[in-house]
Amino acid sequence: MSQRFKQFIFLCLMALNLFSTSASAEGIKIKSFELERVDSDWLLNATFQIELSPGLEDAVQKGVVLYFQTEFDLTRSRWYWFDEKPALAQRQTRLSYQLLTQQYRIASEGFTFSAQTISEALQAVGSIGGWSVIDNRQLDVGKSYTASLRMSLDLSKLPKPFQVNALNNRDWNVSSDWLRIPFSPTGPTLIKR
Repeated sequence: MSQRFKQFIFLCLMALNLFSTSASAEGIKIKSFELERVDSDWLLNATFQIELSPGLEDAVQKGVVLYFQTEFDLTRSRWYWFDEKPALAQRQTRLSYQLLTQQYRIASEGFTFSAQTISEALQAVGSIGGWSVIDNRQLDVGKSYTASLRMSLDLSKLPKPFQVNALNNRDWNVSSDWLRIPFSPTGPTLIKR
């Protein structure tokens, strides 16, 4: 191989590396996850770090409403049958921009918040506190479970033209990975990451 061809390959690999590092900075990451027993319920407290692509931020500022879906499930493995799922919970958080007041609005489970900047708004979207996800009567005391959590952008709630665009554009597929943690109802009352 010629020296010039080797330099070209090296530059292409460097550009690809830079692109993949900048692309991996965007998305959703779980920063903390905690289950706390209060009376007969287990409450979930979690924080997510959400970073949107410039295209998504621009879409929000132009009036597109984004819906973030948070999913929690509790499973118990069984060797003889499908896994048991005693608890499933979902919640949606709505992020919009009000042009008249130049504020971001966050709505979730009947509560609304306002934020001045997109980073404050995304921090509010990514903060979950006191969400009742497990009723203690659903659990078998002697068994071990796996608690799982994730957050994603709900593409089905977007206007139809944006749904088509989201199929072809990776910037619109924003999701965290599932975080799975062993859980025992008789163990400590806190599970932290």
